[in-house]
Amino acid sequence: MPDPRNSPWTELLRIQGALRSRTRRVLWILSFLVPVLTWCAVSYVPWIWHPQVEVADAGDVTWFTPGMRIDRAGFEKANRIVEAAHGKLATGAVANPVFLPAPHQVLAALYTSFVTPPRLKEERWLHQELWRSIQVILWGFLLSSLVGLPLGLLCGGMPSMAKLSEPFVEFFRYLPAPAFGALCVAVLGINDAPKVAIIFIGTFFQQVLVIANTVRRVEPSLVEAAQTLGASRRAQLLRVVLPASIADIYQDLRVLLGWAWTYLIVAELIGTSSGITYFINLQAKYRQYDKVMAAILIIGIVGLGSDLILAWIGRRLFPWRKDAAPLFRRRRVLASAEVPA
Repeated sequence: MPDPRNSPWTELLRIQGALRSRTRRVLWILSFLVPVLTWCAVSYVPWIWHPQVEVADAGDVTWFTPGMRIDRAGFEKANRIVEAAHGKLATGAVANPVFLPAPHQVLAALYTSFVTPPRLKEERWLHQELWRSIQVILWGFLLSSLVGLPLGLLCGGMPSMAKLSEPFVEFFRYLPAPAFGALCVAVLGINDAPKVAIIFIGTFFQQVLVIANTVRRVEPSLVEAAQTLGASRRAQLLRVVLPASIADIYQDLRVLLGWAWTYLIVAELIGTSSGITYFINLQAKYRQYDKVMAAILIIGIVGLGSDLILAWIGRRLFPWRKDAAPLFRRRRVLASAEVPA
């Protein structure tokens, strides 16, 4: 008789504990599949939503034109007036508003955005705008990490440094980074520098506090052992505290990199007309909402892809973590099994 504690429902309803690898994969797929299926249902099943009618034949309704979209109530009212006058009724198909394109339209726009030249000579291709945004992200996050990582390490390891820095950092992190947009443009000009500065402001202060809290979770007995052995303060910090917390700091940086992507949208509204946000605004101006959705989708794909790559690198850099790659752990087990007794 199977053990009820090992049933799938028991595993899914468990409060704490690890899931089996097969369950994790299924849930990972479902987390994407459910929203996509919902989007498909709203787009392709007429009786779910479809609040508008796309006119195919205007009939005797003078203000209708083929291809226009109108609310269903307005369409039916116009047809009732024409019917009372014994005129030709307008015909059309139920449709969603133009700002909610169907999945196949977005996928087609995703392809055409990469292969179709821009409308105007001064406009850039989607991949050029995307690469410009990635460069801004990388520079902003790199500069933030160069300062925030050592400062967070010092704040987490040295109480005096924490008391000196964290009150101001706590105050400053509540100031919204977009509020500094005009100031950044005035000081740094209208190139990519103000965008990098906005991302720096948005991530740096959070970075210091998050890393400091991570460092404080280091086992105190490790530091006490180093002090007993006569290690200097520098050695305690760099050879005990940092190695003990580096894996968790790496995970913190992965999360903070996602925040940097959030600030990118705000940063690119300031200064020069370039980047993925400029592309989105330009397509919205042309009412090409399928390309708007395609560009938003690209941001998600790039963000998730980069995070998966960083997670893969992290599992190999820090194999002692619980979330290390199963394949890596399996190799370690096999290697240990080959050692003669």
